[in-house]
Amino acid sequence: MTNPASSGSKASTIAGWILTILLSAVLLGPSAGSKFAEWEGKEAEFAKSGFTTAQMFNIGIVEVACALLYLFPPTAFLGAILLTGYMGGAIVTHVRVGELFVPQVVIAILIWVALALRRPHLFKMLWQPFGQSKAN
Repeated sequence: MTNPASSGSKASTIAGWILTILLSAVLLGPSAGSKFAEWEGKEAEFAKSGFTTAQMFNIGIVEVACALLYLFPPTAFLGAILLTGYMGGAIVTHVRVGELFVPQVVIAILIWVALALRRPHLFKMLWQPFGQSKAN
């Protein structure tokens, strides 16, 4: 019996981790950081999106929590689901104010690509044709 964790190649696992670390660095660095740090025009910028600085601080906490869940292997799948929802909220916010939302869509897709590279056994069922049993 094969170990599900070893069902992918070592190169794909490494690529998945590199992508995961890069995505997490973006989420934990400039994205969440902008919600916590003080900078000129912060209140006006957040107000343009319809949020107060206090609300954005709380959103930043959610972002950090989701990103940390995504980083740790036992909770990575839950983290990916939560980050997908988080990115959906970011997409809606950017669409509502008429800003570019493509980066958030790309990040949401890359979250799942990175997880699929790290943990391919989670995605094997997606590639099986409908109606075909595992025994075939």
